[in-house]
Parts: sequence; C-alpha cells; structure tokens
Amino acid sequence: MSQNHGRDEGRVCYTLPVDPEQAPCAGWDRIKSIGVVIGYRRDKKTDKRSVEYRYYISSAELTEVRFASAVRSHWGIENSLHWVLDASMNEGQCPIDNKDGALKVAMMRDLAVNMLRTETTKKKSGIKRKQKVCHMSTDYLERVLIAGLTEISKGEN
Repeated sequence: MSQNHGRDEGRVCYTLPVDPEQAPCAGWDRIKSIGVVIGYRRDKKTDKRSVEYRYYISSAELTEVRFASAVRSHWGIENSLHWVLDASMNEGQCPIDNKDGALKVAMMRDLAVNMLRTETTKKKSGIKRKQKVCHMSTDYLERVLIAGLTEISKGEN
C-alpha cells in the first residue's frame, strides 16, 4: 500500500501459464502467460473506494515478480511519453479521425517532443515551456531544430 496524492493505493499481480495447445483462437499459439493487475484505491477525503482490473497477455513465461516489473516499465513509458504528448500538445483532443493522418500527426508530435528534449540549454524547463519559448524566439527555435537534427544525424551513422 502506498500513499500518494491524497489517496491510498495498492496493487496485486497474478499470472497464469498458458499451454500453447489450449490457445483460445488461431494465431494466439505464442501466448505463454496471462496476467492481471488488481489495483485498489481509497480517496482519503471522501473515503471513496475503487478496484480496477487490468489484464495482459504475454509471449514470455512470467513469474508474478517479472510480470509486475514489466507492467511498471510499460507505465513508465506511458507516463514519460504519452502523458507529455497529452499535457503539452493536447494529443487527446486531436479531432483527426483519418488513420493515416492521425499517424502522421502523432509522428510529428513525437519528433517535436524529442527535439525539445534534446535541446538542453534550458534544463529546468518542461516541454510546454520550451514550446512557448520557441514561439517567442526564433533563435531558440533554431537551437531546438539544430539539436534535434544533430541527434537524428548521429543515429544515421
């Protein structure tokens, strides 16, 4: 049990091995384990309680410890990238419903976030703040573009 943001939270993980012979449908024969994370939450102010179940399938044979670690790693990625995209670029409010268009815009957002992260002269500034500075200063925008493109060219070599 942990105490964060005015609430008590706890999680329990369970896994089950899957026999490939008992795959639920065609194409699922690589599944090696199924897991569930049961999350408990209690708001301290209102005493409102909730339980959340999240189910996962995996092609790896996982113990509860490895499964819990994999789930935490997944949410670390979710929190470090997707939350930034939603908070700084309102990605969740994007009205594009054309799959190709949405994918292209998402790729441009990812590129922009990575370029903003690469530019380090404003170390304590978040992505949203760096965006605002880019809007106000073409010199800073140029530094962001140069830092990002330099990093991209390193990856090509």
